[in-house]
Amino acid sequence: MACLEIVHELDKRLRLRLLSNADDFTQTEVALRQLPGVVSVRANRACASLTLAYNGQPEVRDCILETARRTPSMAADVWRPPPAANAKRVTLAAGAIAAALLLPAPLAAAITWLNIAGVLARGVLAASRGKLKTDVLDALAIGVPAARQEYVTASVTRFLLALAEHIEATTLQQSDELLRSLLRQAPGDVWVERRDGALARMPFMQLKGGERVVIGAGETIPVDGQVVAGDAYVDQSSVTGESLPMPRAVGDQALAGSVVTDGRLVVQAERVGEDTTTGRISRYIQEALDRPADIQTVSSVFADRRVGITLITAAMVFALTRDWRRIESVFMVDYSCAVKLGTPIAIKSAMYRAAHEGCLVKSGTAIETLAGVDTIVFDKTGTLTHNMLEVTDICPLDPGIGEERAAAMVASLGEHTSHPIARAVVGLAQQRRLAHVPHEAVNFIVGHGVEANVDGRRIRFGSRHYLEDDAHISFAAARKTVRALREQGKSLLYVAADERPIAVFALRDRLRPESARTVAQLRALGVKRLVMITGDRQAPSLAFAETLGIDAVHYQQQPEDKANIIAALKREGRRVAYIGDGVNDGPALMAADVGISMPRAADIARATADIVLLEDRLDSVATILAVAQEAMRLIHSNFRFAVGVNSAILAAAAFGRLSPLAAATLHNGTTIAVLLRALLSGRAHRSVTDKIPRDSVALEHSRAQEQ
Repeated sequence: MACLEIVHELDKRLRLRLLSNADDFTQTEVALRQLPGVVSVRANRACASLTLAYNGQPEVRDCILETARRTPSMAADVWRPPPAANAKRVTLAAGAIAAALLLPAPLAAAITWLNIAGVLARGVLAASRGKLKTDVLDALAIGVPAARQEYVTASVTRFLLALAEHIEATTLQQSDELLRSLLRQAPGDVWVERRDGALARMPFMQLKGGERVVIGAGETIPVDGQVVAGDAYVDQSSVTGESLPMPRAVGDQALAGSVVTDGRLVVQAERVGEDTTTGRISRYIQEALDRPADIQTVSSVFADRRVGITLITAAMVFALTRDWRRIESVFMVDYSCAVKLGTPIAIKSAMYRAAHEGCLVKSGTAIETLAGVDTIVFDKTGTLTHNMLEVTDICPLDPGIGEERAAAMVASLGEHTSHPIARAVVGLAQQRRLAHVPHEAVNFIVGHGVEANVDGRRIRFGSRHYLEDDAHISFAAARKTVRALREQGKSLLYVAADERPIAVFALRDRLRPESARTVAQLRALGVKRLVMITGDRQAPSLAFAETLGIDAVHYQQQPEDKANIIAALKREGRRVAYIGDGVNDGPALMAADVGISMPRAADIARATADIVLLEDRLDSVATILAVAQEAMRLIHSNFRFAVGVNSAILAAAAFGRLSPLAAATLHNGTTIAVLLRALLSGRAHRSVTDKIPRDSVALEHSRAQEQ
């Protein structure tokens, strides 16, 4: 919640003060402008206040206050001045240079000391707390020449520091805006269908679960829920990554953030506000903005320690030369700026880039950890497979009934049930365009099968137990075929007519077409061990793993065993990423160093995962791994560059080869270069998987297809 204060209030007018950073202030202003009933919003950033005119309705006033409070706040100890404030400091510092050059010495001195007073105060405060930080070095770099009445040098140095602060603040703001651009503002108002069928307009913030929301062509779906009326094509690309509009009709699920491209829908709201799909994504992004990666903390500590190097070098130079000009030059060199500022920007740029590649990263720490992963564990069902059954074999047992006739009969009866096996046969019949077989009333035996009369014969299909044990129909003639299919890990559907068996259908999870390619990509990216966990029996599990080139298989595993397997791998010293999608994957996702959930995963899987794939494509795992590795390479490269260049500047300053102004210019130029390089990395459009050797991917894929 943001810290909110009502400064003044009149009828139809509110003045609010928000104690938040510049980004949050802007976000709040935009959100308030979109609220229904708000006439105008006037912002005064200098006073951190917003003045609103609205229609005077109490519910609109409540909505305004609630919206303002929802904006994330930033604690005072980590608050940074907005870019506008830094720009003013740059202007004032430039004016101080002119004063030092043109005005008499007493007046120039007064202006210079006023200009540098804030920097000196921060340095004294840090030193009094026993902390050798950048503030101490900045105070010395400016204070020493000012004390020696070198006002031009002191003012120019202050100008360079102010310029660096301005570029830092602007760059950080742009980096955050890369991620904030993924946040979608809530709609101002929505149309709701009342019980009497009439339509009513209501503010989005007042929408509750159970309401029937009406969405027309071109409008954004504001809630997660079930379609209860109408049909339409819906563009879900911004939510799920699906490239084509998807048909939605009664009974289908609708996701908030999707856009109705054609048609009209009535959606009964199940999740509203922050509980919707886009609401949760926005919350994850906001949490990611505020949560530093471990490497950011490490880089900050490392950078602050390097302040001591500069101070020790200055002391040695003074002891050997007594040359104040050299000491001033040495004080201009500060390792910390480039080291600790470039890292968070690189992390956030990587998170932005990952989001555009279809991967939502909840924290910078996940980027850092994923880059070092050497073992990836897959849950089989729903991850390596689509969690959708497909018919692989139809084995006729009656010479008078062929494959297509058997499939047509089963599909005609099975279309009345939602059982996955029946739906798979229905899908097969639709693909083959098989004609519907007329039949009498269908009888469902829960947990067993289906039966109905077709052309005077009693057609039954279902489990072996139902056909052989209950209906006493023997499939002994198909024992060899049944055994072979079972060894392949396939599910079986038995079909009989009257008292005679007529067919056996074999089904299995549909392997994702990109699974083999993903395995090859992960190996090319340096993953040393790939592991699969499944509840299947040994023989089919090993065969499946061999097809994909999986290194180790844990078969016949119970859901609770998954976390134990992850823990065992970590005890071996491995850094483990786990990919799953089910409710029972929650413990394993938490146990792994990095948890990755599929887009259609259960809510608990998405909540506990560190990374959520937004597109139903397994090769997104290779994409996010490549993004993470590239980000860490950039961070380490910037780190070496900053240390190397600043060390050279420090050495040149110590030997009297650089003036204080030259040292300050070179140092700040290094910092700016690192910041811009980190920021621009997030704007690259080249696919991060372009570097993966395509020949190895093609080879692995072809091998899988052959098998």
